[in-house]
Amino acid sequence: MRFLAQRKRFRDLSEQEVLALAISSEEDDARIYRGYAETLRTDFPATAKIFDGMAAEEDTHRARLIALHESRFGHVIPLIRREHVAGYYARRPIWLVENLGIDRIRSEAEAMERDAERFYLAAAARTTDSATRKLLGDLAAAEAGHQNTAAELSETHLSGDIKTDEDATAHRQFILTWVQPGLAGLMDGSVSTLAPIFATAFATQDTWTTFLVGVAASVGAGISMGFTEAASDDGELSGRGSPLKRGLASGIMTTVGGLGHALPYLIPEFWTATSLAFLIVFIELWAIAWIQNKYMETPFFRAAFQVVLGGALVLGAGILIGSG
Repeated sequence: MRFLAQRKRFRDLSEQEVLALAISSEEDDARIYRGYAETLRTDFPATAKIFDGMAAEEDTHRARLIALHESRFGHVIPLIRREHVAGYYARRPIWLVENLGIDRIRSEAEAMERDAERFYLAAAARTTDSATRKLLGDLAAAEAGHQNTAAELSETHLSGDIKTDEDATAHRQFILTWVQPGLAGLMDGSVSTLAPIFATAFATQDTWTTFLVGVAASVGAGISMGFTEAASDDGELSGRGSPLKRGLASGIMTTVGGLGHALPYLIPEFWTATSLAFLIVFIELWAIAWIQNKYMETPFFRAAFQVVLGGALVLGAGILIGSG
């Protein structure tokens, strides 16, 4: 709260400070675009060229703003950045965006230009000083021009075939980094925990004990699968992406798969809890088959036969052992 109180309100900025703020914002945006370009250059070279071009545009506008500042206020530009001004639009750290894929990066770049344009238009509408209004209006026009430039650069560097190829690469990377390890984890968590959970259930007919065993089996399997996935491949040669991402996907989905049929045993009545657990197992297995069909292009009925048959065998083994 103290930090917020120390921020300056936009309406309290002088014309020189507004110009200095615009200069620092243009510099920040150029650095963000160059960061996007470097992130995408290996897998998406055409889109990287777009961001190189957008960064160059930001540099051009910054140079024009600096020249305007020098002509009006001299060579010393006040140090003022967006975090110094209350209510000024913020930029997300690049590491929060670059891990979310090429489509998110493209959308973030479009939003950056729209945010800046809206801000300058709103600021121009609030001021009564003609010189300040003209300055803010010019800045808004510049941001709108950036959006047009981005569209022109996209047309130049992203033909239909290139865009299709880049989208296919992004989809493949999504499959390798998130879907494949997540699916493996879901299958392991859903199937491998069936035997200990249902063996405990039919051996003790104690729902609370069954729940504890289910949670322990699910969490333990999730930790094991997560570490195994992360340690098995650093992604450098296979192109499967960050081991941390794959480990998280595998570990979380393994835990979720096991907890799905463990949670019903929070219900005290044994047969009610067991019936609900059977239903959830059925849903889990068919969900796995659907994911295999949608993302891994496995024929649905073959995937369903493999998953349901395997799950039924493990479930039957658990029940048989527990009942014995």
